[in-house]
Amino acid sequence: MEFVSGYRDEFLDFTALLFGWYRKFVAERGSEGGNLEGSWRPLEAQIRGLPQDPALWVLHVVPNHSVGIILGQGAESGPALGLGAARLLGDERVLHLQDLSPYVSLVSLEDAEEESEDEAGEESTGTQEVEPLEEGQPASAGGEPPPHAKPTSEPGEAGPEAGGEDGCPGATAEDVTAQEKRKGLQSEAGSLHVSCLLLVTNEHGTILGIDLLMGGAQGSADRGSRTENLTPRAYTLLCHSMACPMGSGDPRRPRQLTVGDAQLHRELEGLVSRLGVKLAKTPMRTWGPGLDFTFASLQARTCHVCHRHSFEVKLTPCPQCSAVLYCGEACLQADWQRCPEDVSHRFWCPRLAAFMQRTEELATLPFTYTAEATSETFNKEAFLASRGLTRGYWTQLSMLMPGLGTPRHPWGSMPSLSLLSEDPYQLLQGDGSALMPPVPPDPPRSPFGSWQDYYTWRGLSLDSPVAALLTYPLTVYYVITHLVPESFPELNIQNKQSLKIHVVEARKEFDLAMVFWELLVLLPHVALELQFVGDGLPLESDQQHLTLQWDVPAVSVRPSSGVSARLTSGAKERGARRDLQIKVSSRPYHLLQGPKPDLVIGFNSGFGLKDTWLSSLPRLQSLRVPAFFTESSEYGCMMDEQTMAVATGGSTSPPQPNPFRSPFRLRAADNCMPWYCNAFVFHLIYKPAQGGGARPAAGPALPPPAPAAPPVPTRHRGGEKKTGRGTRRRR
Repeated sequence: MEFVSGYRDEFLDFTALLFGWYRKFVAERGSEGGNLEGSWRPLEAQIRGLPQDPALWVLHVVPNHSVGIILGQGAESGPALGLGAARLLGDERVLHLQDLSPYVSLVSLEDAEEESEDEAGEESTGTQEVEPLEEGQPASAGGEPPPHAKPTSEPGEAGPEAGGEDGCPGATAEDVTAQEKRKGLQSEAGSLHVSCLLLVTNEHGTILGIDLLMGGAQGSADRGSRTENLTPRAYTLLCHSMACPMGSGDPRRPRQLTVGDAQLHRELEGLVSRLGVKLAKTPMRTWGPGLDFTFASLQARTCHVCHRHSFEVKLTPCPQCSAVLYCGEACLQADWQRCPEDVSHRFWCPRLAAFMQRTEELATLPFTYTAEATSETFNKEAFLASRGLTRGYWTQLSMLMPGLGTPRHPWGSMPSLSLLSEDPYQLLQGDGSALMPPVPPDPPRSPFGSWQDYYTWRGLSLDSPVAALLTYPLTVYYVITHLVPESFPELNIQNKQSLKIHVVEARKEFDLAMVFWELLVLLPHVALELQFVGDGLPLESDQQHLTLQWDVPAVSVRPSSGVSARLTSGAKERGARRDLQIKVSSRPYHLLQGPKPDLVIGFNSGFGLKDTWLSSLPRLQSLRVPAFFTESSEYGCMMDEQTMAVATGGSTSPPQPNPFRSPFRLRAADNCMPWYCNAFVFHLIYKPAQGGGARPAAGPALPPPAPAAPPVPTRHRGGEKKTGRGTRRRR
């Protein structure tokens, strides 16, 4: 069995769900989008018999004046046409947001509009500005089409809407040139102008249906022509949203409906009464597509085998383990009988049942919001938005995304670092008061072992959600002060005056680098050097070396000479200056050259999900340094143990719950298991060195293999002698 919960960017699940529902909507709508009679009567009668939703529903009408989209044609077929659904659903590998740029990109049309006014008949492809959804290369630049670019009209999706027939504003004579210009862009770069977005949500922000109106000219429009074409589309969308809601829940009709457009509100008044829905007396006037508006999380789930969503089929968990979701007996049996045996649900079912028994233990946290944040239906975006946490590092924890042109990586260049010169916690702040109180004058008297103790010493309220960000430095602190002394006491790590720590396969941790400043607050007399290593780091940051110095009360950032941090005896006595050195190496760990570190740490590692671990783990075996890793579930820990055995012949220590895990439960699309960032922690147990008198690596003994687990073939590293085979080397 393979699960990617906790590893893949949540926005990919959101995108797959959004376009999956839209494709289904377009296929079922067919040619009935402009015809409200005939076959609509049975559907209306069915909707009138649905249960009533007490929540208010809202039909949003969002006109678009400057942004188009590019839909790249994926190489593989799947349920989401044109989006490479097999890749989006993670059948091949774990995807991140930059992997989405060949499939969906945002395109600025403003420059094209300006040129169309100056050069009426001349096509231009040099001023088009393309912004991808995330870091990574744009899908199209300079008018060049993206890989596998789609034609202007997509079968079953964009084709019926193109050309402005159903566009939100109607085309006028003065807009013809702009419309022709836009068509030129579509043919050149495969871009489509979204003239209007229809969105059905409930009052809490849960998306229930969406319709994209492609094409259409911008500028002033004849509102009569506009609503004449828009009304049947809006009514069709409302019917499908009630019969097949995109978000969680069964088919239902709202208690009351309001519309975000005055004229469309009047046009729909006589239609929604057919559905037994009451229309509000006045249109909604208080909502707009503001920068701070956040739609609630979608709770729709998918079948673990066929990946169909809950709006298509009814999903039920496995009756024995209650951990995995299936759409029916056929998918359950197919998963139960998969080959080889160790990937079948028959093999994993009793193990997943044991993992599910840790649900209550993992949800035992001291915060006032624990019940909400550890719920299986936790709405993370709404939680953060209600507290004004919609910028800075908080956008890294959710689907809250900055607008076009906003840099995603504050550590990408030196100018952005200079913005942090006054307050190291600047990117942790929200829209309200400061989240982090002043640093206590005295260091901790004894090592902390829980969030409760740390919050008390730090002067934090248990209502503060900053633990979701501080889980990274506090996990490092817990490893240094508790786990290394327990498993590797001979290293005497607590008495070291300087520490070199490698953070391997770092990606999100690099984006949150300033949170590690808290380590200097907890360990004020230790000079720390953090080296972020991984091929997912920005190439422009490779070999960057910075030193953050705190001369109370300010923080200064300067390029470093590359000399490792050392704390002099005078500085230790004074305790006034605290240094944190940060190095960046944008390469796999096994290609890293340099001195041996004191400690290696990896967060939510997922050994089996990236091929570079098969080379990085042997590299760690050769270094034989203490290496600790976290995982978001016990399932991930078990997969990591198998990968470690295959890659090196070694093992891992039994995983233990991390007291400094994140309090936010992670979404799981195809299962019900509890997933938390940094939920469990373990360390590597290296294979004993060959040769007489060789001392095995420190750490507990290898645990006996589980009787149901398949045997793992023993692999010999190059250069090691095999018994009875002389000096023959394995290729």
